[in-house]
Amino acid sequence: MPSFPKLPPLAYDPAAEIAALETYRDTKPGRAIPAKAANRLLLASWNIANLGLQKRLPRDYQLLAALIGWFDLIAVQEVNDNLSGLDAIMADLRAPTDGTDYRIVFSDKAGNNERMAFIYDAAKVTLLDMVGELGIPPTDHKHIKLPGVTRKFTGFDRNPYIAAFACGAFRFTLVNVHLYYGKDSDDDRDRRSLETYAVGRFADLRRDSGNAYTPHVIAVGDFNMPKAAHGDPIYKALVKRGLKLPKHTTKVGSTIYEDAEYDQIAFFPGLKQSRYLQSGVFDFDGGLLKALYDSTTPGKFRAYMRYYFSDHRILWAAFKSD
Repeated sequence: MPSFPKLPPLAYDPAAEIAALETYRDTKPGRAIPAKAANRLLLASWNIANLGLQKRLPRDYQLLAALIGWFDLIAVQEVNDNLSGLDAIMADLRAPTDGTDYRIVFSDKAGNNERMAFIYDAAKVTLLDMVGELGIPPTDHKHIKLPGVTRKFTGFDRNPYIAAFACGAFRFTLVNVHLYYGKDSDDDRDRRSLETYAVGRFADLRRDSGNAYTPHVIAVGDFNMPKAAHGDPIYKALVKRGLKLPKHTTKVGSTIYEDAEYDQIAFFPGLKQSRYLQSGVFDFDGGLLKALYDSTTPGKFRAYMRYYFSDHRILWAAFKSD
């Protein structure tokens, strides 16, 4: 997507802001994220606005990396074809000598010149042999259909990126999505609904297949879902084949504008019963750059957030791994 309007660089001490975010995480009701533990996987999903396209500064990447470093495995969306932003984050993640070993796999560019990535701590999480993209064969397009939707499914604008991982005894496949948005029109919503259903259908077919590489499929990322509720067509398409969305510990949306619920982590009931612990949204905009927030309008503050950090918050979930 096009870059957001550039604003003058922010002057701040990244170490002080990281400390403030940690305090916010530990003291704000509902924002607590479990500590890393040998028997627990901390999974996150984050759409980092125009990563590699917008001209962030080294201190901004330091903050982004600090937040990513709270988790064991992170699905990232909106990585630009220009990998400079991703490279800067990885350089910061690889700098500490705390025993972590962050590595990355990412896709080639697709719609809007976007890639998708998985960042994982190889000291704890193993990337398994299966990595690829979700493509629906043209002969199967006829099966991607929904009641009331007359347009045809013709494929994804950005093929979801798939990788299999293991953390302890927990083996799973992640489907990282940034689904089509287009315009706020009926036709584009129908296209988005069909893409969403295609993801849910794939996950359902793989869980019932004797040839599935892992026993669990988790769909994560930016579904461009306004509301996780039965009246929302994107929500209905996502859950139609049995995927479920866990209730979050927080009561905020995943976007800093309008608190929309675009970002989701979806899986089947068996995984919820066997390994799921809790999930939430971390609204970093509540703990970051308080001096700026106090000195400007909410609209200007959000404009800074979306340019130098993101207009999406971090969605996370914790799973038992032993």
